[in-house]
Amino acid sequence: MRQVNFVVIFVICLALVLFGIENTDPTPIHIIRDVQVQAPLCIELIIAMGIGAVLAWVFSVWVQVQGIIKKNPEVEQRELRIQQLEEDVERYRVELEQQPMLPASKVKDEGDKGQVYAQ
Repeated sequence: MRQVNFVVIFVICLALVLFGIENTDPTPIHIIRDVQVQAPLCIELIIAMGIGAVLAWVFSVWVQVQGIIKKNPEVEQRELRIQQLEEDVERYRVELEQQPMLPASKVKDEGDKGQVYAQ
């Protein structure tokens, strides 16, 4: 996948460079009313690409931050359920430890050979 991305980016950059080489004539840029700057079209194109790349990067980071901050409600419910189950397991473990052990008794029958059974 990285190779495909590299090829796509390389082709786009190559096309923009070739376009810039062919368009070096100065063109006016109207920033605001009555403010005008003249620069070669290739420079304007490079600046526009840079601004677009920065905006795309900022948007990508923003989406990732939102994904981290905003958790899925289903995930939160599952985490709560896991916590409740862990508390139940701990409570049952304490209850089992507090119960007295049943004493073992020996039952001697002719079929039994000294085996011990709990009653």
